[in-house]
Amino acid sequence: MSKAFTRESDEDDLPPPIKRTPLPPGLKNYMTAGGAESLRKKLAEWNSLKSELRAGSTTTDRQTARLQRIDQEIRDIANSLASAEVVDPSRQDHSRVRFGASVTVRHTNGTESSYRIVGVDETDIDRGWVSWLSPLARALINAEIGSKTTFRFPSGEEQLEVIRIAYE
Repeated sequence: MSKAFTRESDEDDLPPPIKRTPLPPGLKNYMTAGGAESLRKKLAEWNSLKSELRAGSTTTDRQTARLQRIDQEIRDIANSLASAEVVDPSRQDHSRVRFGASVTVRHTNGTESSYRIVGVDETDIDRGWVSWLSPLARALINAEIGSKTTFRFPSGEEQLEVIRIAYE
């Protein structure tokens, strides 16, 4: 393909934006300590990028657009941290699934899966980290080892048995 038909993105060299799920009004922004620390590191990275970009001698339209995106990320992360309520796992009832728990369940077919219940800004499906607002987390909250709950996955309804609960 000719270069005439391609366009370099203004943001190719910027880190990807933080994944966010807006909280419904009135709900608390619960977060694990690790999640808060991760956001603080991201905030420092974005602030560093902003400083580097501002250190340039000229300001182009591309740089202005990049600065606007960086400023938006900084505002979003700062707002998330300002509203965060970090949950101390040592204050949780470790015999039950609560916020911050890593839960291993046995599916109807005998396979096992592990999920960690985290804040909305920490969700990472590839790692098995589900938001405390997700239907799966809501089905597991308050369960004890040996408890069974029915959950409807896209593939169909399954019986999940809690076989392990751990807190970091």
